[in-house]
Amino acid sequence: MTIDTLCVQGGWQPKRGEPRQPPIVQSTTFRYETTQQMADLFDLKAAGYFYTRLANPTNDAVAGKIAALEGGVAAMLTSSGQAANTFAILNLANAGDHVIASAQIYGGTFNLLAASLKKLGIETDFVDPDADAQTIAAVVKPNTKCIFGETVANPSGAVLDIGKFAAVAHEAGVPLIVDNTFPTPVLCRPIEFGADIVTHSTTKYMDGHAAQVGGCIVDSGNFDWEKYPERFAGLVAPDPSYHGLSYTKAFGKAAYITKATAQLMRDYGAIPSPFNAFILNLGLESLHLRIRRHAENALAVAKYLQTRLGGDVAWVNYAGLEDSKYYALAHKQFAGGLPCGVLTFGLAGGRERSVRFMDALKMIEIVTHVADARSCVLHPASHTHRQMTDEQLREAGIPPDLVRFSCGLESSADIIADLEQAFAASK
Repeated sequence: MTIDTLCVQGGWQPKRGEPRQPPIVQSTTFRYETTQQMADLFDLKAAGYFYTRLANPTNDAVAGKIAALEGGVAAMLTSSGQAANTFAILNLANAGDHVIASAQIYGGTFNLLAASLKKLGIETDFVDPDADAQTIAAVVKPNTKCIFGETVANPSGAVLDIGKFAAVAHEAGVPLIVDNTFPTPVLCRPIEFGADIVTHSTTKYMDGHAAQVGGCIVDSGNFDWEKYPERFAGLVAPDPSYHGLSYTKAFGKAAYITKATAQLMRDYGAIPSPFNAFILNLGLESLHLRIRRHAENALAVAKYLQTRLGGDVAWVNYAGLEDSKYYALAHKQFAGGLPCGVLTFGLAGGRERSVRFMDALKMIEIVTHVADARSCVLHPASHTHRQMTDEQLREAGIPPDLVRFSCGLESSADIIADLEQAFAASK
């Protein structure tokens, strides 16, 4: 199936007499006839459902669709994108281990790595995503467990050279984890460029309507964990909590997602409700139509903002613009050369003017959210990234005047008209 058809048909193939729409299995538990049947499930000797914290038919159908969209072998839904990134890393790293991450990532993920995981004994070194391969490779340590980046950084808009980072990761014998939230697999499939694990905040474009919070982890099945048995002992060595089972030997290419489910979801419980998964699937059915319109609107708005350079606008950043330093990379990695519907710009007059401009908008709303049907703006230095120091903001590519603009599905003419009046009102 093409990716457009997978958005509509993937993940759920009803049999005779079954519902056409994936049903909401709103049940915590599932019945079995014998004690041994249940025991085999707990020992991972048999497939099936016994408690929704571990797995649920609705969730699995939607996870299967996202795995197919990304070209992976298996996927697991989580209760948020933040949980997806947390589990993706904790599935590999323990106290005393090391992670390398792009410095230009979402502020919440930056804080996860720099503060919360650090408290658990996992150290992170941040690297400039535009650095050359040799500079990134120089940060690798014997205890490095993975490299992490965002396909399109939120909010800076930096584009990750997936092939470059994948080459460094694989030379070091570690997997590359890529958060693909903004492009979605419709515009970019990181696995095709060498990524091993892909994460998503499904709260954004995949849902597309700001109706549910969720996340997803997709495993490509390509990384050979058994080639590095000591580094990835958690996947290769016997797990005492499952009677000495080895995930790689028992589950092969599905080892990574099975371990994430059987260990992390079992112990931390960040599972989405079946109803949230159902809502997510409704969004996925139109993803291939929506994300292209989002990206087209973003390009139109970016070109309009360029006409105001030297006046109201100080700078514009969108990888789809011909003068972007990421233009060539965007055409290599993204369908049609357009990364997503999110762009950034700064106003002449700095932070204060940016705030006045945002407050003057009428149709476009100031919200914490991003990447849904309605256009919205955010001032990261005041909102999502306010916990970061000025130095950390600069390292993350977030100047104080930066406005993150998420183009919705409205008419681009109406979006531009609202920007026009806000420029006039904020002088």
